[in-house]
Amino acid sequence: MEPDEFDAVAAAVRAFVREQVVPRENEIEEKDEIPTDLRDKAAAMGLFGYALPQEYGGLGFSMTQDVRLSLEIGYTTPAFRSMFSINNGVAGQLLASTGTEEQKRRYLPRMASGELIAAFTLTEAEAGSDPSGIRTRAVRDKDVYVLNGSKRFITNAPLAGVFMVFARTGPQSTGPEGISVFAVDADSPGVTVGPPDHKMGQSGALSAEVFFDDVRVPASALVGEREEEGFRVAMRSLARGRLSVAAMCVGLARRMLDESVAHASTTRQGGRPVGEYQLVQAMLAESHAEMYAARAMVLEAARAYDSGEDRRLAPSSTKLFCSEMAGRVADRAVQIHGGMGYMRQVPVERFYRDVRLFRIYEGTSEIQKLIIGRQLLREHT
Repeated sequence: MEPDEFDAVAAAVRAFVREQVVPRENEIEEKDEIPTDLRDKAAAMGLFGYALPQEYGGLGFSMTQDVRLSLEIGYTTPAFRSMFSINNGVAGQLLASTGTEEQKRRYLPRMASGELIAAFTLTEAEAGSDPSGIRTRAVRDKDVYVLNGSKRFITNAPLAGVFMVFARTGPQSTGPEGISVFAVDADSPGVTVGPPDHKMGQSGALSAEVFFDDVRVPASALVGEREEEGFRVAMRSLARGRLSVAAMCVGLARRMLDESVAHASTTRQGGRPVGEYQLVQAMLAESHAEMYAARAMVLEAARAYDSGEDRRLAPSSTKLFCSEMAGRVADRAVQIHGGMGYMRQVPVERFYRDVRLFRIYEGTSEIQKLIIGRQLLREHT
């Protein structure tokens, strides 16, 4: 998208988030769902497909445009982004880069319009950060594959119309080398979605277990031209998701800082606003400095991603720093609010719970450290 066109889109999204989504955060929290009218408006704005190719109905955003938009979207509850993040992220990018032409035409236009929500179905009880523990299997039976297994913590599973399912395809296969990916329609016989998970935070972002019991899919459901092709591409596409999450963390840090400044400016203790106390000012200063550094980091990492200069070390470093930063800003925000920061009706209490997940999904902080350390040693040899 041309810069002037993108600027107009970003401005519209900024206004939409702040004027229409933010005022309804308590409703989203209480009902544990995104209101239908907000979903419809998001779809009309192209938010379900901003990172998908233009030839399939998307807006074709670059990584830099992706993170700039995420900075705006991050200003509100993370659940808002969650409903369209998988379409733009790992599921959509997997199909766009590796899917057959028939798969792209079947799924991507409907994903871009918001008609179809996709789910990235990787995690299992014994396979989270390390996919080598995957036990779901797909056995070839002439012109079909038969899938059996279960997945957990699957974002958007209760809403999904199609699952990108990771499964072992060889009888002797072990480790990540033996894993393939399948596009499985949610209404396929044998597919069952469990009840929504009850989580610490991020209410409105639905996740659930998914079960596959002798699910028969055509051989054409295999993502890519051959077995074991989709997995490596999917893992590479996680880098894009990590940068988007990092930008979300920065956007939410901006919101928590704004809430903290407003509280410190208006709430009085000892006859004066609490913001006049130097230790409160110090917490505000630390949060701003970290947020400012994180924003610069996200934009530079996105630039390096777009140029092809770095699509591994920078995304992991950025996701690690920004997710940890958001946790520290949230902690200070609650502290600045004092007793009110512990009350459910105050936004920073909710954000305190919401940001905890950023250090876990799209690769835990510990996994990012391993990726960074190994990459640095690899580059040295």
